[in-house]
Amino acid sequence: MTEKSMYQNLAESIGAGESKTIAGIFEKMADENEAKILLAAAPPATVEEIAQKTGLKQEEVEKRIDPLFRKGLLFKSKKGEVTRYYRVRNLFQLHDSTAVTVNPPPGMLELWKIFMETEFDDYSRIIEQLLPAPAVRVIPVNISINPETQILAFDDIKTIVANARNLAVTPCSCRLIDGKCGQPVEVCVQIDKAADYALERGTGRRLEKDEALRLMKMCEEEGLVHVSDNKRAPGHVICNCCSDCCLNWPSVRTGLGKFVVPSRFRAKADSEKCSSCGTCLDRCHFEAISLEGEGETAVVNPEKCMGCGVCLVTCPEEALCLEEVRPAEFIPV
Repeated sequence: MTEKSMYQNLAESIGAGESKTIAGIFEKMADENEAKILLAAAPPATVEEIAQKTGLKQEEVEKRIDPLFRKGLLFKSKKGEVTRYYRVRNLFQLHDSTAVTVNPPPGMLELWKIFMETEFDDYSRIIEQLLPAPAVRVIPVNISINPETQILAFDDIKTIVANARNLAVTPCSCRLIDGKCGQPVEVCVQIDKAADYALERGTGRRLEKDEALRLMKMCEEEGLVHVSDNKRAPGHVICNCCSDCCLNWPSVRTGLGKFVVPSRFRAKADSEKCSSCGTCLDRCHFEAISLEGEGETAVVNPEKCMGCGVCLVTCPEEALCLEEVRPAEFIPV
């Protein structure tokens, strides 16, 4: 097996065998022996099992396990006293884990940028069509929820943070790759197991709960949208997404909308309070707000609104609020 075919096989293993750049990313991140280890690490295998499958000495495999873990290419599965290792499983995991690697190899992030600009939308469509349910959803900001609505724990940033066992913050993988928006980068909040992983890899720093809430407030003021796993149980991460660089939004652009779904809320504008300043138009990622009518006041398009509440944060007249428009039962258990 040649070097080139090994990297191509790795690209194929995450569903990107036809990509012009993913095999190159693997080649930037792993030498020939590391590629052999990655190919052998599916299904999850012990060091001894990987050595047997690759023909490498066990000492050689052991020496390369930690570097592959820190690069975001190899993950750990512990059961009792036994540790097994498995390679990165899909395109999104590869994106998020490798982009935040400490001291990435030269040219790797540039390859990711090329992929995101030229290939990702097509792959996003394919992945969306195969999803049984949306992977992530928008979480609203914690202000101006109508008083008759009780925001539930899985929609409440404060509750998620308060209940977390461990918290860490990592750089945003999307803005590390692109960054054209100039928005803050160290804003991805990792929760519990994801925080453990980031701290062990050295890609994140520990976050105290009060600091996490201040960070979330800063993100809201900067116009970033909270996004988390689409489930009721505590997610692994709260992303704070910009409109330019984030990999979540092609789902919205393609019209399929199966990768990311709105929150349970929608923005609502009060025409009597609105001063037509246009601040909300500039902050909306989804072109869901327009100025209409005789007074050219804000009007929210419910078909486009994702219920993030970013428009509310800087409205000088407090003319916007969030109202519940779908039941909590919509969120998977």
